[in-house]
Amino acid sequence: MAFRPPPAHTSLLTAQHCAGHVHLILGANPLAAARASASLAAGAKPILISPFPSQQQQSPSFPSSQPSETDPHPQLHYSLASLITAGSLTHLARPFATTDLFTLGRAEADSVVDAVFVTSPLTPSGEDGIDNAKLAATCARHRIPLNVVDAPALCSFSLLSMHVDGPLQIGVTTNGRGCKLAGRIRREVAAGLPTGLGAAVGRLGEMRRRVLEEEGGEGGGVFGVEDAGEQGAALNQFVMEGGEGKMRRMRWLSQVCEYWPLRKLAQVTDEEVEGILKSYPGRDGGQKPGGGGGGGVSVGRVGRVILAGSGPGHPDLLTRATYKAMQSADLILADKLVPAGVLDLIPRRTPVSIARKFPGNADRAQEELLEQALEGVRAGKTVLRLKQGDPFIYGRGGEEVAFFREHGLADRVVVLPGITSALSAPLFAGVPPTQRDVADQVLVCTGTGKKGRAPQPPEYVGSRTVVFLMALHRIGGLVGELTKYTPEEEEEKESTGSKRMLWPLDTPCAVIERASCPDQRVIRTTLRFVEEAIEQEGSRPPGLLVVGKACEALYTPEKGRSWVVEDGFKGLDLDLEGGFAAGGLGIAGMA
Repeated sequence: MAFRPPPAHTSLLTAQHCAGHVHLILGANPLAAARASASLAAGAKPILISPFPSQQQQSPSFPSSQPSETDPHPQLHYSLASLITAGSLTHLARPFATTDLFTLGRAEADSVVDAVFVTSPLTPSGEDGIDNAKLAATCARHRIPLNVVDAPALCSFSLLSMHVDGPLQIGVTTNGRGCKLAGRIRREVAAGLPTGLGAAVGRLGEMRRRVLEEEGGEGGGVFGVEDAGEQGAALNQFVMEGGEGKMRRMRWLSQVCEYWPLRKLAQVTDEEVEGILKSYPGRDGGQKPGGGGGGGVSVGRVGRVILAGSGPGHPDLLTRATYKAMQSADLILADKLVPAGVLDLIPRRTPVSIARKFPGNADRAQEELLEQALEGVRAGKTVLRLKQGDPFIYGRGGEEVAFFREHGLADRVVVLPGITSALSAPLFAGVPPTQRDVADQVLVCTGTGKKGRAPQPPEYVGSRTVVFLMALHRIGGLVGELTKYTPEEEEEKESTGSKRMLWPLDTPCAVIERASCPDQRVIRTTLRFVEEAIEQEGSRPPGLLVVGKACEALYTPEKGRSWVVEDGFKGLDLDLEGGFAAGGLGIAGMA
């Protein structure tokens, strides 16, 4: 796939580890103080180079008094003076010299400094001045990172507008378009975060560290080095029964970070972290997560269970019945895929438990939720089992009804339907599963069978649209099964002569992830390239795969492109006149 540059210049954002680095700060103004404080916070060793300002440069921040015992740095900004007095900041009270770049750095870096910050926006004149343009050329020639305030053309790096909450840092840049605007955006983003999120990041990080220490190793890549890109395609890879305790705990942790709403993550407690560390085989006997038993003592009044589907993701797609159940329930047991927008509608007074499901742990997590539900019903509570999509479409809804019947609660179970993503997700991506002269039938399949086994692949029918749920984590295997005969089919073909129609590799398909949510993404391609596309673009679960000619009924592929990625969804936003916004079906801009 050919690379297409972004429509505007962007930067490669990184998080630098600066412990022990030497940072030169040129200037003596308030910005220099801010740069020194940021450098110290990152573990670096800042060196301030600035002669005392001349009379012309003095301001209320730079009084013209002489040094004294109480104020040894009267002509420096008070923050800089405080840092120097405390011994945190080294001050060289002299003009900058180019040789400083190569003599003041760390010994292990051959005395070359690690970064330079110029805090004066203009090129000064006079013998004490710094020619910023010449400095930039020298730094570029020797690959020394340089930041010059208000001179983006001279900078090799820029600083982000930062929100800091414990170990959590969020940075915003406008790439030189305006630092004030970046600050405003940063404040807006930070205001939308739940209180305590930074502390939760620390708790989850501590849990990861302890799991690695107890089991040894580096986590097998499940929850390893941070990357700003999408989740890997293996996020939902099946973990076989009997997998190592470390792997099972790390998989749970990675999925919690991916699926849980931020508000729920911010409420994680130390007790919950301890519970997870003791939950899976490999430590303390392998107790069940949650520890909830089904033998609750009846209080004379039997409650009820409401099994409800929350739809594909957008909260406006809830049925009124499900919404009313969310408002009145005493306890809500939600699947991990129920998105934050839906969970935010739950009253704060209502306890919410989110399933600890991941591939290979689904049975255990399901047992935990069922036991919690049973305990709640026997205690006289109304328990809402909240699922994504529709509870009877690959949601184990039928199994749960059967479970409650076996426990004598057949008349205490209510099932509420939900809009299934199997049919709504294609709509939001502009794919009509049926259309005259294109597709006259729809088949909904699972891409992963029980215990992770591959299900029987459907045969090719030219007028058929197939929607595969739970398939993207094993997309390579699925494509192979659709386009080639399985070993069992090869044997059957030899003995009986019958054979399944295989799917052509050029069959159009679409990967639809987080349908109807603001971060919806659609990858349009063919069976030939879909595995490569997912590997390159990453995973944004939950997602599904649509295969068939219907994928190009309202979309014309661009010549020479193996796949196209479409980001974002605003199809349910109404304009001021009450109609649907442009692109309401997610098809605006298609060829």
